[in-house]
Amino acid sequence: MAEIKKVSVLGLGRMGSALAAALVGEGHDVTVWNRTPKTLPGTKSAATPEEAFEAADVVVTCLTTYDVQQPLLSKNIKTLVNLTSGTPEQARATARWAQDNGVEYVDGVIMAVPQQIGTPGAKILYSGQREHHVLHAFGEPVHLGEDAGMAALHDLALLGVMWSAFAGYLQAVALLGTEGVTPQQFTPMAVKFLNEMGLLLPEMGEETQHRVYETDVSAVDINVSGLRMLADTAAQQGVDAALPEALHDLFRRAQQKGHGAHSIASVIEVIR
Repeated sequence: MAEIKKVSVLGLGRMGSALAAALVGEGHDVTVWNRTPKTLPGTKSAATPEEAFEAADVVVTCLTTYDVQQPLLSKNIKTLVNLTSGTPEQARATARWAQDNGVEYVDGVIMAVPQQIGTPGAKILYSGQREHHVLHAFGEPVHLGEDAGMAALHDLALLGVMWSAFAGYLQAVALLGTEGVTPQQFTPMAVKFLNEMGLLLPEMGEETQHRVYETDVSAVDINVSGLRMLADTAAQQGVDAALPEALHDLFRRAQQKGHGAHSIASVIEVIR
């Protein structure tokens, strides 16, 4: 077991409560504070954030936004482990505040749902201070460098992949649903297809790194035509076509920049 620490957790939503419970499970001395008073087994409740800061060597924040968090921060914090979601610039600004006030700072993001906290399935991406063993109570810590903004940047990049994939799946389900095809019928096919697509990402990443896009497989030109058909079919079937229209516009702009005969990876030149 890790060295027992006095830890205060600010924010007792579903995730904050899971973090506090995991710390209790690791044997830490845990104090909690929530704007709406709430108690958790095995913890002590603080009446104010300042009281929580005074009770702890380490303060873990898991609040809704940085705008909620910032007014609560105090130079009386010894070490701040910030697990509040935000942008890289918000994380860097908080790191600057911490440095100016003599506070050790760790910025992290939680790649898990509350039910996974405390298990190896929970990945905690973090940046800033190189090591902080409190994070091990929550899952598997993954350090991304000294730049405090890197955890937030990775978080948003990964969520961007997730949101895009989920939106594409829902578009497909809606489209097929117009002809009575159920999600149960379609989903196994989609899962298999997505797994196969995932195998192509390393090669695509190499293409974007070296900016070499020659291909004899699937050029941008044919994908522009395919996306036009998808958008038109969605409209004809009475399904919202905003997503395929947006993708068609993106690929068409790559085509217009001279990438028509290049691989899909060349679309990054428009995104960049």
